[in-house]
Amino acid sequence: MKRLRVGVIYGGRSGEHEVSLASAASVIANLDKKRYEAVPIRIEKDGRWTLPDRPPTALSAADVIGQARLDAARSARASREVQMLARPGGDTLLTFDRPGSDPGIHLERTPVTGLALDVIFPVLHGPYGEDGTVQGLLELAGVPYVGAGVLASAVGMDKAAMKLVFAASGLPTPDYVVVRRRDWLARPDEAIATVTARLALPVFVKPANLGSSVGISKAKDVDGLRTALALAAEFDRKVLVEAAVPGAREIECAVLGNERPEASVPGEIIPSREFYDYEAKYLDAGSELLIPAPLTADQVDTVRRLSVAAYRALDCEGMARVDFLLSRDTGTIYLSEVNTIPGFTTISMYAKLWNASGVSYPQLIDRLIALALERHAEKQQLRISMT
Repeated sequence: MKRLRVGVIYGGRSGEHEVSLASAASVIANLDKKRYEAVPIRIEKDGRWTLPDRPPTALSAADVIGQARLDAARSARASREVQMLARPGGDTLLTFDRPGSDPGIHLERTPVTGLALDVIFPVLHGPYGEDGTVQGLLELAGVPYVGAGVLASAVGMDKAAMKLVFAASGLPTPDYVVVRRRDWLARPDEAIATVTARLALPVFVKPANLGSSVGISKAKDVDGLRTALALAAEFDRKVLVEAAVPGAREIECAVLGNERPEASVPGEIIPSREFYDYEAKYLDAGSELLIPAPLTADQVDTVRRLSVAAYRALDCEGMARVDFLLSRDTGTIYLSEVNTIPGFTTISMYAKLWNASGVSYPQLIDRLIALALERHAEKQQLRISMT
């Protein structure tokens, strides 16, 4: 049987570039070589697409930062650049050798090779990858791809837009205020006054369009709020300020599927720090993952029901991880956010939740590729012309 050629796109122009390397390394290492041929496709931080001389090798979050530097150095020496053809049919990518970095080298004088791919597995976290931009390019290219489409990816990346969808769908979420970067830079005192008039401190301050807890702070007083807003505004044009849930427990649930999504058993994160920030996720080994989460049967049912409801509200497909905050004080369960391309190492929460639900990591990859092909086949049946 002919093997499927799977393009694994990773890296990207975002603050989550390094995290993506570990996700891609795990996917490539666990693709069944009898069924799939992996084609690593790396997007550099400057936006160049390359075929690296070797795939990423950091398989765990603990190794990702140090290994990322080594992989970056190797990738910098790679000379095979690729461009995706934004049209269906035939070759998916054009590959060419661009010796050195001489901007005077003309592409028309460079040998160009076509490369056809059967399906794309994007493991891009953050802007320019998880936010619908690459998904739009893949739609133009007419190639099947794993994960959410353009709309769900875009809304799932923008925490402020996601909050509006949650509210319109009647889904519970903490109160919040959105601060525009331009307003913060022009009138910082007014921005702080707007936040404190609506929300009681402490609050969490987040870049609206970023993940992996990059740029997130907990502000306990006005000085802390000022510092947190300044930090978040370095990463995005919109900043989300969210009310802190009293005595919050961090609960996560994995969802898988297209038209009939399924929810995994829930898990709980016990952060090594005050909250699950970037350092607690990737640099500090002290955080714990409890799978299944110690919840009552009713709480488990609520989390799984809300996970599927949030997934459908955003029109997700393929996969997503849904994050919750459970108040120890009141027992209220709040939706925090939906991640359309969650961390995808073998020890990431998404994979571990499905493993605890009876779906191994290799089986998960198989299911996701099958879902991508299924969705693509269905879309091919749609009319694109009135004639």
